Amino acid sequence: MQFTRTTIPTAFKTVTRKKLAIAAAVLATSFTAWAQSGSTMQVEMKGSKGTMLTGDVRSTFDSPWAMTFLPDGHSLVTEKSGTLWLLDKNQQKRFEVSNVPRVTAMGQGGLGDVIIHPEFATNDTIYISYIERDKQNNEFSGAVIERATLAITDTGASLSDRKLIWRQSPKMIGNGHYSHRMAFSPDGHLFITSGERQKFTPAQNMAMNLGKIVRLNADGSVPEDNPFYGQGKVTEQIWTLGHRNPLGIDFDEQGNLWAHEMGPAHGDELNNIERGRNYGYPAVSQGDHYSGVKIPNHEDYPVFKAPELAWVPAISPAGFIIYKGNKFGDWKGNGFIGGLSSKALVRVAFNKDEKGKWSLEEAERYEWGKRVREVEQDGVGNIYVLEDKEGGRLIKLNE
Repeated sequence: MQFTRTTIPTAFKTVTRKKLAIAAAVLATSFTAWAQSGSTMQVEMKGSKGTMLTGDVRSTFDSPWAMTFLPDGHSLVTEKSGTLWLLDKNQQKRFEVSNVPRVTAMGQGGLGDVIIHPEFATNDTIYISYIERDKQNNEFSGAVIERATLAITDTGASLSDRKLIWRQSPKMIGNGHYSHRMAFSPDGHLFITSGERQKFTPAQNMAMNLGKIVRLNADGSVPEDNPFYGQGKVTEQIWTLGHRNPLGIDFDEQGNLWAHEMGPAHGDELNNIERGRNYGYPAVSQGDHYSGVKIPNHEDYPVFKAPELAWVPAISPAGFIIYKGNKFGDWKGNGFIGGLSSKALVRVAFNKDEKGKWSLEEAERYEWGKRVREVEQDGVGNIYVLEDKEGGRLIKLNE
């Protein structure tokens, strides 16, 4: 059998190429829209007790660090390198916010936490933390807090009226353990976590606000009912002391304050924060020094307030919320902690025994192979997590 070669008319070739090009363009556009929306990309999270959660990817970021929601459903996300993003109500990137503080990201430091004022709906005020280098010697640094006004228009978003209201004191050499997480209390006070900068002893030094949890008024002034008020400009800021690297802070619905902190070699803690108390670091810890030297446990020195829950081995806790919504009804009042080395979202159940003593337990942890930097809840009860590092995804948990 002999085959003959058929010549295809040039005009037909041209039309076919055009159709193929149009089809390719449509496919590319569809893929881009799908990739940007992320609404159809789903993540499966395996629970340690057999539960399977799913979540939808909304956006991706370069080393995201913190997130907060605005009353209208928009949100703000910080990237450690110095970018502040405004997301739309579908949690897709809308604008890069302008006039944000300039930062030099080094080690654990860069652009950090972001929260809104309790009366944001009427004053458009936000708070942002970041790392400030010393002007005379770049090796020295410390966390600072700015208060600013957020303006959103149809064409962009920007900060104005920026005012620095708090500094870690003193600045230290090194680029670790800044902490600089923030939360507002139900009565409108600003609480700030301040790490001991990997220097140990500042956590017990009352002339420094390092290794402490600080309590301020919303304008940055010091409340006169602080436990050490009148004992010096730095000392009177202190609410509690003896902390290492507290990277999560939130209030429960009863107004109790909770904060977790990253321990040394193991011994991560979740603490009930009480006015004027000493939590013991570096004299006590549920973990050991990285050198292998044993640190006494809290039980050995009961003068220090012990954690309500500790992890050995470590989970490396990051973001933190106590869930107050109704969408996940069985989880109301539970804590959610982002795990870095544990690569998990850790759920904690809060209970009290018959004597009124706190009884906390890890209820379950959900894993999908990614470090979890931040956990946040929106105004209608949805839960979101932010993965750590470059390409970190914002994931909305499904009910």
